[in-house]
Amino acid sequence: MHPIAVIDFETTGISPGQGARATEVAIVLLEGGRVVDRFQSLMKTGAWIPAFITQLTGITNAMVNAAPEAAGVMQEAARFVGDAPMVAHNAAFDSKFWQAELALAGVAAPHPFACTVLLSRRLYPQAPSHKLGTLVNYHGLPRTGQAHRALADAEMAAELLARMQHDLRQRWGVAEPGHALLMALQRCAKPGIGKLLAQHGKPVVPLTC
Repeated sequence: MHPIAVIDFETTGISPGQGARATEVAIVLLEGGRVVDRFQSLMKTGAWIPAFITQLTGITNAMVNAAPEAAGVMQEAARFVGDAPMVAHNAAFDSKFWQAELALAGVAAPHPFACTVLLSRRLYPQAPSHKLGTLVNYHGLPRTGQAHRALADAEMAAELLARMQHDLRQRWGVAEPGHALLMALQRCAKPGIGKLLAQHGKPVVPLTC
């Protein structure tokens, strides 16, 4: 199975369209359900980090002012990812920052994104919520450091993705639950999920948790 790049950003705000910038990026390469490589860096953009963001993430203005310039970090991140497809927990957020920060660095961002929030809603509708920390606890997955720091969150999202791929193999008989299937699954209306997965493998047991 080809590697998948699982990414997480910490930022100064909600949207690059509103002037927010990234403060930290982390990428975990997942292959065959196992983490094979990692990339992480703070980045200097010149954007001010509000106090409530520092309180949430622990990332201060002094930390990013001492960090490498954002353009160089993003160029290195793009080389690290290569042509691997991407996954994020709440990809609508992270994909915008990936595209915006790469555009400012003069790098194309053609990568398709799958979203573990959308996938969780389809595969685990009975979960108490689809927040990353809740899902990590729900599945008994390992916690990998401080929440709301990019590498810890990327690693937890990678663990969640690996669990999803495991369940697709074991419970639905999907031989290769690769990125293309994940993209199709997250776009699928809930009533059609069983039919979609049946086309890719023989159901083994009902997918309930």
